[in-house]
Amino acid sequence: MPVPASAAHLSTEQIDALGAELDDLRQRTVADLGERDRNYLQQVVRAQRGLEFAGRALLFAGFLPPAWVGGTTALALSKILDNMEIGHNVMHGQYDFLQDPAFQGTAFEWDTACPGDSWRHSHNYRHHTYTNVVGEDRDIGYAVIRIDDAKPWKPSDLGNPIYALLLATFFQYGVMLHDLEVENLVKGKTKWSDTAELRKDMARKVGSQTLKDYVLWPLLTGPSAPLTFAANATANLARNLWSFTIIFCGHFPEGVDTFTKEEAADESRGGWYLRQLLGSANIDGGPLFHLMSGNLSHQIEHHLFPDIPAHRYPEMAVEVREICERYGLPYNTGGLAKQFGSVVSKIVRFALPWSASEPRPRRIRPGPGPSSISTSGPRTSSPCPPPDRGCRASRSLP
Repeated sequence: MPVPASAAHLSTEQIDALGAELDDLRQRTVADLGERDRNYLQQVVRAQRGLEFAGRALLFAGFLPPAWVGGTTALALSKILDNMEIGHNVMHGQYDFLQDPAFQGTAFEWDTACPGDSWRHSHNYRHHTYTNVVGEDRDIGYAVIRIDDAKPWKPSDLGNPIYALLLATFFQYGVMLHDLEVENLVKGKTKWSDTAELRKDMARKVGSQTLKDYVLWPLLTGPSAPLTFAANATANLARNLWSFTIIFCGHFPEGVDTFTKEEAADESRGGWYLRQLLGSANIDGGPLFHLMSGNLSHQIEHHLFPDIPAHRYPEMAVEVREICERYGLPYNTGGLAKQFGSVVSKIVRFALPWSASEPRPRRIRPGPGPSSISTSGPRTSSPCPPPDRGCRASRSLP
């Protein structure tokens, strides 16, 4: 099997040992889950609801500029918390062990255009199972942006920066359309009729979000309705731009590896963990920054342990980083400006026809031959390494 150059120095035994160490870290963390995690989630939910209430209340006086600015800011922060630290993490099943129906990963809905079930399939299953596998992980460029040299250049890629700006601006709708796989519909690989149920769910969710943000809430504020409409649009834009920035910084800065189907086929637990390590990047910051990023500033740890409560990632990161150092593996991290600047640089570079590079070096290691990879998995799974795909942090509280 071919292996990325950044891990070529590791033997099969060392990769297995790496997997065992990360398994041990996971098991110790799961065993420690309890009231601390319940209290944390409840505090974040209270903060999110408080910000939303404050934002909505201030917008009743939105004709006063300070009230409009304050209300819009509070509403934007509320939406960011709802999507990133609550919705994203709850829908990964991170809090299923609480056995609280309000925070059950398979049923939770969030304040955004993408239906929960659609996201659970495109993100939880497709992305987290086949992280950075070219041709399987559709999050590589979101089928819109050329962000890797494995994708052949074509003239339309000159629009890369424009596509990225549009995706950032309308990110909630880009995420919604992701599971529709529009490119396969255009190419005739998927029939339009096959997507009827999915499109119905999307229309229902977009309709309810539009009605709430752009009709009902504005009307409730009476004469201030146009100002409330503008405040809701601004809050949604702020949430979209922030989500795009954090997610792209965790997946696409320089130094993040991509993989072929052959490299991902029949991989061991250690091999799966290794792919997550090499295919992710972190963003340095303080506690407030990590909170507002949904702790996706620890994207490495999130890809390693997607169903562990994300607020545990900062403490887990200390051990993950030490493990990487011992095994001679890169631990890709940097400040927000550095990581986002790197992403922007790649978006611009890969828009150009001369951006194609020589194939990256791979070491050939004996191993099982490639096998087919199924991408029609469940719409509610949150993967762990093989052979335990679909597992969750299963310890439950009494």
